[in-house]
Amino acid sequence: MGGLKTGIAGRATEIAVLASLLLAGCTSTDQRLLSLPVPQATPSQAEREPATQREHARILVSYGGEYENARLQATIAKTVDRLVAASERPDLKYQVTILNSPAINAFALPNGRLYITRGLVALANDKAELASVLSHEMGHVIARHAAIREEQAKQVAIISHVVNDVLSDPQTGALALAKSKLTLAAFSRAQEFEADGIGVGISARAGFDPYGASRFLTDMQRNADLKAAAGGADPRVLDFLSSHPATPDRVKNATSNARQFSGPGAGERDRNEYLGNLDGMVYGEDPSEGFARGRQFLHPKLGFAFTAPSGFTLDNTAQAVLGLKEGGGEALRLDVVSVPAEQSLPDYLRSGWMENIDSASVEELSVNGFQAATATAGGGNWSFRLYAVRFGSEVYRFIFAAKARTAQVDHAFRESIMSFRRMTLKESEQVKPLRLKVVTVGANDTVEKLAHRMATPDRPLERFRTLNGLGPHDRVTAGEKVKIVVE
Repeated sequence: MGGLKTGIAGRATEIAVLASLLLAGCTSTDQRLLSLPVPQATPSQAEREPATQREHARILVSYGGEYENARLQATIAKTVDRLVAASERPDLKYQVTILNSPAINAFALPNGRLYITRGLVALANDKAELASVLSHEMGHVIARHAAIREEQAKQVAIISHVVNDVLSDPQTGALALAKSKLTLAAFSRAQEFEADGIGVGISARAGFDPYGASRFLTDMQRNADLKAAAGGADPRVLDFLSSHPATPDRVKNATSNARQFSGPGAGERDRNEYLGNLDGMVYGEDPSEGFARGRQFLHPKLGFAFTAPSGFTLDNTAQAVLGLKEGGGEALRLDVVSVPAEQSLPDYLRSGWMENIDSASVEELSVNGFQAATATAGGGNWSFRLYAVRFGSEVYRFIFAAKARTAQVDHAFRESIMSFRRMTLKESEQVKPLRLKVVTVGANDTVEKLAHRMATPDRPLERFRTLNGLGPHDRVTAGEKVKIVVE
């Protein structure tokens, strides 16, 4: 919720999309490497640099800023130098930024700026896996995918304009637009496979284990499955809707590419050295940007906390706190906006920031001593319960969505809003981030015993296995190093 104070205008249709696609935002971006579709820069250096800096600033805002870790930065810099020397374009220059985000993501800008999240670094288990991510993103730059994709996107935009402004037959128009979007999605999938192939080749020639890519893609799939299980979504649907190929297909492709260079076990991995760099690293959300612990959300910096209804899973994004109930029938969104002090909250709810407000349902109330107002709205197959709470100089907006908003559901929503409160100074000072701790497996240690030491709020066994690249039946070996999460 680092971007919470930006405030995004909500529409009923937007929240309906949120309710159905919320988990796609939580997991599909976590299970694949994304290349940002950024327009090709102009030839003029004077024109290119301001645009690049604006894009860099936007990325930092969206991903919680830069994560400062000298050891990691040094490791990444050395890895990139080796990869560049072994690449098809050793003349290109790259600059890598570690983003302070728990999301599992990496992407590249056309000018060679590479971005890798703290969450992705934490999921990797050796230098070869890290190299596979960096070389994949270098592959996008080498193949000029951003510029090519931008041209494809322009064609979709042209077709969309024709559909909206020219074609009179809505069915023909919808079909034309759908075909153009499917073409763009297929093109993106082809780019991912191409970048995977380029990346595996670069990693292998640089002396890294070429199977790092297939291992890490497998870990991303396990992480996506874990998140999907927690939120109740079907990961196969997320893969199908994604503009990127399903991870199992990419694992198979990456393995085939690796076999062209060597058999399993060849190449550098440096697992122990890599894990040593992760020891003490922040894991999950950074409390300075707010974080979710189970159903509870706390933001020490802004000084508030609230608890979501039973069964909800929360996700803290740059724009808002999003929540989805297991099964997908209920969702929530929390963001913040500036509302003039002289404007009452009931008037604000009626002001048109969301469509289909039932004016008769608008009600003024108090939430733990804070001015508040509530109303209901409808949109498509969803019903909405809205709350606006004035906290300090800002107004916090809660949008609860349900496919079937019964009296019981409405009561659960009201209980949740009534949990909104100011954190005490002592509470704020005591909130510390979770961190990774690298430990050596003892003679009597088992996966279950080590998972019991995890400070994660739910599914510690599954999270331990996912974090350490272990399959459902894999065991740990005495003397090896593994990651656990501690307070």
